[in-house]
Amino acid sequence: MISDMVLVPTSDATLPGDLVVPAASRAVVLFAHGSGSSRHSPRNRMVAAELRTAGFGTLLMDLLNEREERHDALTGEHRFDIALLGRRLVAAIDWLDTQPDTRGLPVVLFGASTGAAAALVAAAERPDRVLTVVSRGGRPDLAGEALGQVRAPVLLLVGSLDQQVLELNEEAARRLGAPHSLSVVPGATHLFGEPGALEHVAEAARQWCDDQLRAPRESGEATRRDA
Repeated sequence: MISDMVLVPTSDATLPGDLVVPAASRAVVLFAHGSGSSRHSPRNRMVAAELRTAGFGTLLMDLLNEREERHDALTGEHRFDIALLGRRLVAAIDWLDTQPDTRGLPVVLFGASTGAAAALVAAAERPDRVLTVVSRGGRPDLAGEALGQVRAPVLLLVGSLDQQVLELNEEAARRLGAPHSLSVVPGATHLFGEPGALEHVAEAARQWCDDQLRAPRESGEATRRDA
C-alpha cells in the first residue's frame, strides 16, 4: 500500500492532501469535504478507510489553502464558492492522471455538504475521467446548471432526519440527467453521527461503486430507496 502526504497544484493554489493507494486498486476516491471541514474530517476519514479495505485508493485533500481557510472561518465566503471548489477538484482529477500509482484509474468523487456540489461541477467538466459521484448529506442543488450536464451516475445519501437537505436533494435529483439513486438513511441526521449511520454510508458507497465498476449505466434512470 502506497501512502503519501502530497501537494496538489492548481491554477491559483497548491493544496495538501493524503493519498493512499492499496495494491491493485480498482479506482481512486477523491473526497470533497463540506462547509468548514478539511481533509482531517473524521467522518470522511472513516469512510475512506472502509473503502480502502474494498480495494479503492483514496485522496483526501484540502480545497482551500491556509490563508483562505482563515478567511473562510471568519466569513464563510469560500465554502460556498462552488465554482472555485469545482475548479480545484478538476485540477486534482487531472493531477491524479499524472501520478504513477493512480494514472488511468477511474475516479470516484465523494462529496459532503457543499463539497457535493463541487464534485458535480467537476464531474460535468471531466466526463471521461469520473466513474461516479457519491454525495453524503450534500447540497447538490448548489451545482446549478452543472446538474443537467453530469453524465456519471450519482448516489445521493441523506439522513431521514435531515429534512431540509432531503428536500433539496429531491429537487436536485429531478434536475439530474444522469442515472441516479436517492438513498435515505433511517434515523440519521445531517452529520450521520448516530450509531451505525456512517458505517451504512460506507457500505452503500462501496456497493454503489462496485456496481458502477461492473456495469456502468448509460440511461437516465432514477431510483429512491429508504435504506
